[in-house]
Amino acid sequence: MNTSTEVLPVVVIGAGPVGLAAAARLVERGIEPLVLETGPAAATAVRAWSHVRLFSPWGEVVDPAAEKLLAPTGWVRPDPVTYPSGGDWAERYLQPLADVLGAHVRYDATVTGVSRAGRDRVVDADRESRPFVVQYETGGGREQRVLARAVIDASGTWSTPGPAGGSGLPALGEKAAQDRISYRVPDLDDPAVRARYAGRRTAVIGSGASAFTALAYLADLADVATNEDRGAGTHAVWILRRGISGSTFGGGEADQLPARGALGLAAKAAVDGGYADAVTGFRTDAIERDGDGRVVLVGDDGRRLDPVDEIIALTGFRPDLSFLGELRLGLDARLQAPTALAPLIDPNRHSCGTVSPHGVHELSHPEKGLYLVGMKSYGRAPTFLAMTGYEQVRSIAAYLAGDHEAAGRVELTLPETGVCGGAGLFDQPEAADDTGGGCCAAPATLTVGVGAPTRSGGC
Repeated sequence: MNTSTEVLPVVVIGAGPVGLAAAARLVERGIEPLVLETGPAAATAVRAWSHVRLFSPWGEVVDPAAEKLLAPTGWVRPDPVTYPSGGDWAERYLQPLADVLGAHVRYDATVTGVSRAGRDRVVDADRESRPFVVQYETGGGREQRVLARAVIDASGTWSTPGPAGGSGLPALGEKAAQDRISYRVPDLDDPAVRARYAGRRTAVIGSGASAFTALAYLADLADVATNEDRGAGTHAVWILRRGISGSTFGGGEADQLPARGALGLAAKAAVDGGYADAVTGFRTDAIERDGDGRVVLVGDDGRRLDPVDEIIALTGFRPDLSFLGELRLGLDARLQAPTALAPLIDPNRHSCGTVSPHGVHELSHPEKGLYLVGMKSYGRAPTFLAMTGYEQVRSIAAYLAGDHEAAGRVELTLPETGVCGGAGLFDQPEAADDTGGGCCAAPATLTVGVGAPTRSGGC
């Protein structure tokens, strides 16, 4: 890299858990970061699922380099064995970290394109010596550009949930039924949201931790004993694309991840208690309205389900690659994850506990100096590991600093069960043990940084 490029900052897209950890690691290495965050504050995606509790305890969701930056401010990490909610994580750790980074973080900055200065994706000549140009739009609609020596995309997948349709495309009529569809785990503590589902029949589409969470929330709302009839009549219809097997609800009490096991048991209790009916082998092909304005799910096999009032579609997340169109990406055809990383995270063969820590070499693309990290690096794979995102950016920062030995080193030891931190119901600190808390869940996710894509939040 020539001298004129070396003096430029490394642009980090997204001020979520992994993006801010990347900035902390770059500062530690003496490299200037510039974090571009689309929202008005740090961790915008995490705040969107602030009502959901992480599977991973505080001890597993704070990056070591970030903690070093925070220490001089008097910041003290919360009790390491307790489990934060998304709101706790944002307010008690991520926003303070962004505040310490100060001018290195720009808010209301939505990245709309990344390219090489003076080179579109076709041109080879002198390509690697050219800086990146990152174009973004401010909250006021003003377009701006900044040059960068490297780009770390930690924008996550929260903004692009999967559709209700079973083919990967929106079901016919899905767009027209948007007023009856949510793609997030509902916050039933919000009176308006609670009123939307109380006493109504809701279809929950999905088989991951986010679906478990939604089922458990709706069952709690329907429980007359705890809600004094205010949720009476609430009922869920659980739509699974596959059948129910022994592993559908996870390991239960035998699960080495107590948070995940507790969530699976809560979902099972919702079905066993009659609060939810399971419809198996159903792939939604169309969503229609009946004469009363309710919605009817139609399967690709022609089955028509009884009408429901609401739909909660929790079918995972996918990366938004639109603003990277002028760069040369090396992505797996199935997962949309970096080519070298994809075999390590293939959900057909791996769970959170069997994915190895990985770094700069597995995350590199034909476009030298570009890295997709955190939830976005996993593409459509729902197996993101809690501390893996922090290890990713540690390795990348070392590489950018010229410390190739440290970049190739593995500095993260994971228990066999993994420490992925998704979103869930579990919030009992006394259940923490030496195996660590985690999940193979959604979101993001969440989980951005420590979540998994079928979760409700981007952790």
